[in-house]
Amino acid sequence: MQENIIPHQFNVTKEQRSKLKKHNAFLLWFTGLSGSGKSTIANEVEKALHQKGIHTYTLDGDNVRKGLNTNLTFSPEDRTENIRRIAEVANLMIDAGLVVLAAFVSPYKKDREMIKKTVKDVNFVEIFIDTSLEECERRDTKGLYAKARKGLIKDFTGINAPYEAPENPEVLINTEEVTVEDAVIKIVEYIETILNQVQDDKTTN
Repeated sequence: MQENIIPHQFNVTKEQRSKLKKHNAFLLWFTGLSGSGKSTIANEVEKALHQKGIHTYTLDGDNVRKGLNTNLTFSPEDRTENIRRIAEVANLMIDAGLVVLAAFVSPYKKDREMIKKTVKDVNFVEIFIDTSLEECERRDTKGLYAKARKGLIKDFTGINAPYEAPENPEVLINTEEVTVEDAVIKIVEYIETILNQVQDDKTTN
């Protein structure tokens, strides 16, 4: 069947879309335990980028599972499929010229490597929101850890399912040591050069 699928080659490229928007397009991948602060920080980073005139879109674990991935469970196999679909969606958005922010537990290293391969290394920025299990349980804003401890939720990362922490993330944020505001500053400063790459290329031609 695959041999009969031939992608159409369109004339407008990712580079042209990025130049129109006056900034580069890439993926900010926020990974960490549930309750670590991924979505909160991603939201604030998007607000900061929006104020700078950057074209963005945020993909969030809970929101995506309410629609695109509503048919998936939290089994290891479905977690991998969940991330695979998100990687493909993010890749389309990058091609459209957007800075994509994705906040997902994404507990498996192999899945995060798959994301990087899908969107290409140059378009992938891994941000590890490093918050201890104890602190995440203390916050437990959704009551999920309490349910997992009681056996009401199976395959819950950190309790009865593993989390494989990134070894060399581009950005490391320890939310027990820095504020959300400081985290946003650190992330935006890190991606400043990547954002301006298209503009720099344009001025040197």
